[in-house]
Amino acid sequence: MGYAAEYERALRDPEGFWAEQARALPWFTAPRSILDRDPNGAWRWFRGGRTNTAWLALDRHVAAGRGACPGLIYDSPATGEVRTYSYAELTARVARVAGALAGLGVGRGDRVIIYMPMVPEAVMAMLACARLGAVHSVVFGGFAAPELATRIDDATPRVVLSASCGIEFDNVIPYQPLLDAALAHANHKPEHVVVLQREARAADLRAGGYLDWHEWEAGAAEVGWVEVDATDPLYILYTSGTTGKPKGVVRDHGGHAVALNYSMHAIYDIGPDDVFWAASDVGWVVGHSYIVYGPLIRGCATVLYEGKPVRTPDAGAYWRVIEQHRVKSFFVAPTAFRAIRKEDPDCRLKARHDVSSLRYQFVAGERLDPPTYHWLKEHLGIPVIDHWWQTETGWSICANMAGVELLETRAGSPTLPVPGYDLRILNEDGSELGPGQVGAVVLKGPLPPGSLPTVWGDHARFEASYWSRYPGFYLTGDEGYRDADGYVYIMGRMDDVINVAGHRLSSGEMEEAVAAHPAVAECAVVGIEDPDKGQVPLGLLVLKDGVNVERAALQQDLVRSVRETVGPFANFRRAVVVKRLPKTRSGKILRQVLRKMIDGRAYPVPSTIDDPAIMDEIGAVLVAEGVMAGPNPPQGGVSS
Repeated sequence: MGYAAEYERALRDPEGFWAEQARALPWFTAPRSILDRDPNGAWRWFRGGRTNTAWLALDRHVAAGRGACPGLIYDSPATGEVRTYSYAELTARVARVAGALAGLGVGRGDRVIIYMPMVPEAVMAMLACARLGAVHSVVFGGFAAPELATRIDDATPRVVLSASCGIEFDNVIPYQPLLDAALAHANHKPEHVVVLQREARAADLRAGGYLDWHEWEAGAAEVGWVEVDATDPLYILYTSGTTGKPKGVVRDHGGHAVALNYSMHAIYDIGPDDVFWAASDVGWVVGHSYIVYGPLIRGCATVLYEGKPVRTPDAGAYWRVIEQHRVKSFFVAPTAFRAIRKEDPDCRLKARHDVSSLRYQFVAGERLDPPTYHWLKEHLGIPVIDHWWQTETGWSICANMAGVELLETRAGSPTLPVPGYDLRILNEDGSELGPGQVGAVVLKGPLPPGSLPTVWGDHARFEASYWSRYPGFYLTGDEGYRDADGYVYIMGRMDDVINVAGHRLSSGEMEEAVAAHPAVAECAVVGIEDPDKGQVPLGLLVLKDGVNVERAALQQDLVRSVRETVGPFANFRRAVVVKRLPKTRSGKILRQVLRKMIDGRAYPVPSTIDDPAIMDEIGAVLVAEGVMAGPNPPQGGVSS
């Protein structure tokens, strides 16, 4: 069956289609219904089914005689270690970590925060929580203390699992100062903190009253899995919101497993004997879906890579990993290849490695710019597949489905919607737009399995954020269009989330850090196009009257403040002083208009702006500061 027939079948009979996909997995108890609504009115899949994600990912493969097969391949240029864990070895370790968590009182429904680098124990911790029916929330190891504290307060974990340090290039990043500060700042106090000591930098566990991971795990007995409902939460993953307060995206056990198992073969063309590599981090949704759960549920080997695309040791690092582990499908953000291309534009380092195992190159996390797409096509000679999805959906909304039917790829497009997603392009009044017309990208409900059913502890925010703007449609927050053949093109965010090298960051979080400076009266932070990172934040500042401050020193202060409150990966490096900011008459700052102006895109100025002349005024400052090459006037004047 080709793509068109598969897509039409899922659209016409979603319950029948997903019931068939559910039967591809074993269940302790089969679902009594395929699709219904919960008391909040949210769509839920496979109610009545009983399962356990860790059992699906580990124990059932061992029981089927595949215990000796490779499951997790840990490859760390940061430490020089390469180790493969078989499914049997990984299952035993996970069962022991689960036993250690149970010894701390963790059980079904309890939350555990995991604040760890890319080490095998992070994967084991996630799976151990799933084994117990506990809910994990992984926080990216580079997040600053205030961000970690916010997540601790929202998730209210019984236990925090961490490590003594992370390693990036030649830098060792101690986690204990961040962890100590977060715990001191948080209102909620976890009962226990467990720290994995690493050779690169040990932590003073006695000072914090923390438990040593190795002793903690060694003293535990292996425990079995807990049967959970298909609709029980598996994890909470926080994604940046425009208000500055992150949203806790909830994922369940049943729908998540069914969707990921389907995607592994239908999108990535991966079977149990293959090797899959997603070069991401377990702190992001890609790490959840396609480093840990998707590959292991499918029964293949998955690569856990603790390194970078360059300087570990060079721009040939990825080709070495593909050759050494015989990777079939590789998935990474475009920013990684932009870094490789910058250091090795002719891709000469690839010639040193046999990458003949690689059948598909997948990219996602940010827009794949046409130059990078064409560079990959030229040097790889295999399908280069851009696909688009979100933390909220957990898997692809649009993709070229390698396991169903490979279609023509087009630069700048993630191809067509995946079965289960009814994608539309709407204008502001909710009317559907035709080919070539840019509008809001929305998805008609119900969303397929694997998508978020709520926001942790705040269902009203779930409704307001995603379903209120266009009733009956999920608002992706992205704008885009479809061409005459239906191919989808995603142009960028409608809201104020900034995508820095695939990391979704809130402009509000950075604005809070900038506005805290005593010289700043008000500010706006917008994401502007960058050839290496996709987007980088730019601060526009209005200073307080009478303030006399040296501009270079001010910028250094602001960069340091954002690094400390958000994290160094925010890449906040530039702030420009302006006399005033463009606002609507109600006081809303026009960040989207600023972003489009700086990026050289058309920006019809809304009629609600308090003074249209301000755009010319700011544009002149940005040209003088070298942010813009030249003036970029609005197209069509002031819009009505």
